[in-house]
Amino acid sequence: MKLATYKDGSRDGQLVVVSRDLGTAHYATGIAHRLQQALDDWNFISPQLHDLYVTLNQGKARHAFPFDPAMCMAPLPRAYQWADGSAYLNHVELVRAARSSEVPASFYADPLMYQGGSDDFIGPTDDVVVPSEDFGIDFEAEIAVVTGDVPMGATPEQALDGIRLLMLVNDVSLRNLIPAELAKGFGFFQSKPATAFSPVAITPDELGDAWQGGRVHLTLQSTWNGRKVGMCEAGPEMTFHFGQLIAHIARTRNVRAGSIVGSGTVSNKSVEVDGRQEWPKGYSCIAEKRAIETILDGQPSTAFMKFGDTIRIEMKGKDGQSLFGAIEQTISPLA
Repeated sequence: MKLATYKDGSRDGQLVVVSRDLGTAHYATGIAHRLQQALDDWNFISPQLHDLYVTLNQGKARHAFPFDPAMCMAPLPRAYQWADGSAYLNHVELVRAARSSEVPASFYADPLMYQGGSDDFIGPTDDVVVPSEDFGIDFEAEIAVVTGDVPMGATPEQALDGIRLLMLVNDVSLRNLIPAELAKGFGFFQSKPATAFSPVAITPDELGDAWQGGRVHLTLQSTWNGRKVGMCEAGPEMTFHFGQLIAHIARTRNVRAGSIVGSGTVSNKSVEVDGRQEWPKGYSCIAEKRAIETILDGQPSTAFMKFGDTIRIEMKGKDGQSLFGAIEQTISPLA
């Protein structure tokens, strides 16, 4: 099942069901007005949404209309929780290697995670508005899950059962603000502006056998200014699967329906070619590219994003069709 939230002038938008091929949509009016309503009563509402989804895919929905990603807000325009992990430790290893810092052993046993702002998500085609280019604007291509209720103390396996939906993420970072913030010892805040999500959220069954062990075994594509810079495999090198990330949150608290949990930047290891390290699958954020340049050449040469730059993030199924629709954004100055 594929779900989206259409702009209707309100903060939370209007829930729509979207066809598997992303060609048509249908308002979920009469079943649920908002996605959070469906998440709060999933066992009762989701079968009704699925029935509409089946009818829509059969071309029999009476009031279907062409699906337009430009009309989409984030699937959850605001959420009770947005917790972003760093499940691809290759990304951490690269960034630390670039500044000659080792990764602590504990990072391989206990996930890194921060709690981001969840009151003002932006849609998949909304501009990324930043006050200054000097802040070091960076995209971060990720995957996220949306949970139902997961009780405190849940095991990773139990936590997997709490996953309701998956989305793609552009977790925008302002890199030049990060060092001073982390030096305070309290984590990210101003360096993490509004996060963007894919046009649609999908149920895990839409992934077929690409959904295995809490990981998505498909390629995440990142295209910066029309040039494909990342074709990163999201499955094999995900150190902590989504069940482990959710269980990390649930160690000391209940995780409530509508919580969003991110994977962190999708990242792949290097390969050795003629005695030199290369990263043939590219990168899912500029900071990683700059870390690679520092490791190879002693200093970074790729600049961060400028006003007018564009970023596209997308994932396709094994049939070559877009699964979530694409995040397509432009970097814009604050008016």
